[in-house]
Amino acid sequence: MNNTEFDKRHIWHPYTSAINPLPCYEVVGASGVELILVGGEKLVDGMSSWWAAVHGYNHPALNQAAHKQIDAFAHVMFGGLTHQPAIDLCRKLIDITPDGLNRVFLADSGSVAVEVAIKMALQYWACQGRSQKVKLIAPRNGYHGDTFAAMAVCDPINGMHSLFQKSLVEHFFAPAPQTQFDQTWNADDVLPMREILEQHHHDIAALILEPVVQGAGGMRLYHPEYVKACRKLCDEFNVLLICDEIATGFGRTGKLFACEHAQISPDIMCLGKALTGGYLTMAATLCTDEVAEGTCVGDPGVFMHGPTYMGNALACAVANASIDLILEGAWQQQIPRIEKQLLEELAILNDFESVADVRVLGAIGVVEMKQQVNVADIQQIFVEKGVWIRPFGKLIYIMPPYIIEPEQLKKLTSAIHFAIQRLYPN
Repeated sequence: MNNTEFDKRHIWHPYTSAINPLPCYEVVGASGVELILVGGEKLVDGMSSWWAAVHGYNHPALNQAAHKQIDAFAHVMFGGLTHQPAIDLCRKLIDITPDGLNRVFLADSGSVAVEVAIKMALQYWACQGRSQKVKLIAPRNGYHGDTFAAMAVCDPINGMHSLFQKSLVEHFFAPAPQTQFDQTWNADDVLPMREILEQHHHDIAALILEPVVQGAGGMRLYHPEYVKACRKLCDEFNVLLICDEIATGFGRTGKLFACEHAQISPDIMCLGKALTGGYLTMAATLCTDEVAEGTCVGDPGVFMHGPTYMGNALACAVANASIDLILEGAWQQQIPRIEKQLLEELAILNDFESVADVRVLGAIGVVEMKQQVNVADIQQIFVEKGVWIRPFGKLIYIMPPYIIEPEQLKKLTSAIHFAIQRLYPN
């Protein structure tokens, strides 16, 4: 049985049927912004390996950091032990994140970072003698991960997890923000959120949202004033604000963190994906001193969470090197250049009958179709055109590595044009 057949028969890939799996393409190498397939084909990666490989592949600085750390030690338990890579990483995260986020909990993945944030919020209020505050509130169309507490705050109807609705904790959901990022702000947008908080704030521990960009819930780009208004509502109604920056952190939207568009600081922030530049799985949940200390008042006196691979030294070392690259500042020129090119090259697709909308922010380009995309068919076309783009639902989108060159980005946008014309002709 060759690799392709074995993979198809025995390996279960994400969001794929075990009965009729989507095709998989075997990668044997990667460098810069290119993936190299087993047959020698080179594909320009438009996905940054699910938005994480912001510096591209095989980056010498990240490779060097990994080699140096693995020669010392790859991992030690974080219970009762610490190490320089973790200390350095937490210093950097506190320095670069919004003011007030002074405590760092290192976790395994984005979903776990959200689980930690939710548990933190619930334990905080329990320790304040407000144990009835066990619900969360979120805008609809959000996505926060695939584990159960994270699923429970994703969109309950249109989300990826509607099948599990009866198994999940029921939280409160406000209508999704409607004012788009580049439109004139409509203050009525936040009124439904206010109404729910007015009625139920005694039961609500935290409001969780993805600032400015709702990712896998629909790639929706909304107005920063909505985030600012939610910060004010949380202060008014004594509710914690959790900002899920797993997809948007580290420059993707044109700001280092998306909540900077709204000039606010949350009580709790979740980071992941680009944290290690796409090299290793790692995430972080940051919070204020007030939340951290308030969570440890009374019984049990400790925060009840501790992943086995928490603070993994190898991941911390690579994350430090990745953040150092971010701090060099090249992204501040790269992101506006990518945004400008995406706007210029994708805008014409608005004229296509099959296209519902085109939207761009920072290094994010989204083409929303009027009908569901056949992933297998369109990916075959993309591979034939020398690019890697992974659509979902009605969305064909790209979030390329920041180091992508204009001609490589042109290859991605041209492939999108070609595939839409081929599969959905006017």
